[in-house]
Amino acid sequence: MAELLLDTNIRLWVVLPIVFITFFVGIIRHYVSLLLSSQKKVDLQKVSDGQVLLRSKMLRENGHYLPKKSFQMRKHFFNDEDSGFFKTQKREAAMQNPMADPSMLTEMMKGNLTNILPMIVIGGWINWTFSGFVITKVPFPLTLRFKPMLQRGVELASLDASWVSSASWYFLNVFGLRSVYSLILGENNAADQTRLMQQQMAQPMAMAPDPSKAFKAEWEALEIVDHKWKLEKVEDELICQTPYQEDVYVKNKYQ
Repeated sequence: MAELLLDTNIRLWVVLPIVFITFFVGIIRHYVSLLLSSQKKVDLQKVSDGQVLLRSKMLRENGHYLPKKSFQMRKHFFNDEDSGFFKTQKREAAMQNPMADPSMLTEMMKGNLTNILPMIVIGGWINWTFSGFVITKVPFPLTLRFKPMLQRGVELASLDASWVSSASWYFLNVFGLRSVYSLILGENNAADQTRLMQQQMAQPMAMAPDPSKAFKAEWEALEIVDHKWKLEKVEDELICQTPYQEDVYVKNKYQ
């Protein structure tokens, strides 16, 4: 493997400019995303249904801490055959194809405009301007499998895999400055390339739950719950656990 001695001017005219360009492009992309972002409308019906499902779930999990009458009253509100919430409330089926929603298509187009397009344009410009530069070396040895990733644009079979080209340095900065962006712009910033790509990949796969099916499943789960009050003898247990009153309690109990 060939050993290289890099010119110090590469640090000033290649390494630092790529870092600054990547950083400021991310800052600009963040504020452009804020300008293009539209406030999502909150569906009050969906929020209300979600709260009702959450209340029913809490009743199933913690109902044994309520007296039986209180538990039955709440269960009657949800599961009564004639007037129960889950029996009387009917909801329309959710849209099966999220891609048919125009608002979602608009958001995806805005994401591509502020995320993918700048990365392609700036990456192509950097690859053309700083083409052929070997700019730095990672401080640990790597196998030959890393050459296509770290030496993009430099086709030298004899070059050690630890050396990094200018094009690869740009992509390392794109995904490596996320901590700096979080420190300056906050956690949920639009400059974090990794988070934006994950959101765009998961967005088309997100399917809205069907409220009718959710109500039916929750009704069945609550219907089979068998109430057993756990606080029935809590006074006796608390008194018995007090060391100074245990003898007095036993004495008074058997008098």
